Amino acid sequence: MNGVVGELLTALALILLAGIVGWFVDGERGAMLTSVSALTVFFLRQLWLVLRLIHWAGAPLGTPTPSASGAWGTAFEALHRRARLASAESEQATQELARFRRAAEALPDGVMILDGYRTIEWMNLQAEVCLGLKASIDTGSRITHLLREPEFLAYLHDTDHRGIPFELRTQRNPGRVLQVQAAPFAAGRILLLVRDVTQLQKLATMRRDFVANVSHELKTPLTVTLGFIETAQDALPDAPPAEIARYLDTAGEQARRMQQLIEDLLTLSALETNAPPPLEDRVGVTALLEDILQEIRSLSGGRHRIALESTGPAWLLGGVRELRSAFANLAGNAVRYSPDGGDITVGWCVDGRGGGARFWVRDSGIGIAGEHLPRLTERFYRVDRGRSREAGGTGLGLAIVKHVLERHQASLLIESTPGRGSTFSAVFPEHRVQS
Repeated sequence: MNGVVGELLTALALILLAGIVGWFVDGERGAMLTSVSALTVFFLRQLWLVLRLIHWAGAPLGTPTPSASGAWGTAFEALHRRARLASAESEQATQELARFRRAAEALPDGVMILDGYRTIEWMNLQAEVCLGLKASIDTGSRITHLLREPEFLAYLHDTDHRGIPFELRTQRNPGRVLQVQAAPFAAGRILLLVRDVTQLQKLATMRRDFVANVSHELKTPLTVTLGFIETAQDALPDAPPAEIARYLDTAGEQARRMQQLIEDLLTLSALETNAPPPLEDRVGVTALLEDILQEIRSLSGGRHRIALESTGPAWLLGGVRELRSAFANLAGNAVRYSPDGGDITVGWCVDGRGGGARFWVRDSGIGIAGEHLPRLTERFYRVDRGRSREAGGTGLGLAIVKHVLERHQASLLIESTPGRGSTFSAVFPEHRVQS
């Protein structure tokens, strides 16, 4: 601004000098003084308007343009329209950028923008979570300085493989499996998409294990069934009826085991695949416990001492079929894994810790080592596979119990000591019980 003022003052000095010289040359002092005065006034007005324009140009955006008449007024009005249009375009661009960022933040996947030097220009919250970074600290840093896995660095530099997903395990966020995809865009930048596929990989592994376990569980009884049927067919002309009957009884027992396994699989599948919430029936606990007691006495065949202790609320809210399945599984397991002559107690009482109620089954069986307890509710997990098959279990009972209890906002507690027995408890919240 000082430079412009200096140039204008210099021009004014030259005009004055020209007027004085002219005055001395022709001697017409009055006319020349009038001309010089007029030029000076005109030039000072132009200087004042130029200074106002310069001052407006340095003011904050949105400051009204100076007012003037004539050509200067037209110029100021044109500048005002241009400034208004520029301000509107800037506001629109700001709003578009804000909408883009809100949309990117709402994405379920991580999004990161890298410049041509692999410097982080921007990232959304999900990218922070997946990669173990923090935008407020790491923006402006090179991604190659933060994630040093050699495979990832090679992927970023290999232009032939951009656009192809890459699986990344980073030390900044151990235990997670990430799917990274780089897509080049404007001015040498890279759009890095990050997706957490840890759970998907776990599900894929579970699916493979599930198919393998089901195939194995069905193969054994199917092989036994076919073997006894073929044996009975071969021995039919010569073997006595009692022997044929024994073969068929064994085959029938294995067929029933396969049927039970399939029914348990269907039940578990229904519970795991967003089945509708359980009915809010008022289930009479006394009748339910008597029914379960009769069932396990039949299963025991007099080989165990079975007792009932019921002091809890009379009613339990929930689905009667699901609750009966869960209670029967817990009580049936006690019979299957308790030696002959063992004690089994089925109980129902008030839960003193939370104000709800507790169904429990205590046995004097073989017990379970502590390292197995966290995995007991996994499908087909068995502490002793041979003993479980001999007892007739499918390996799905506790998985069914777990899902039924979760649907009723209840929890499963397991206490066990090897060689001294176990206690399995289903603890229901207060809103599920009625006196």
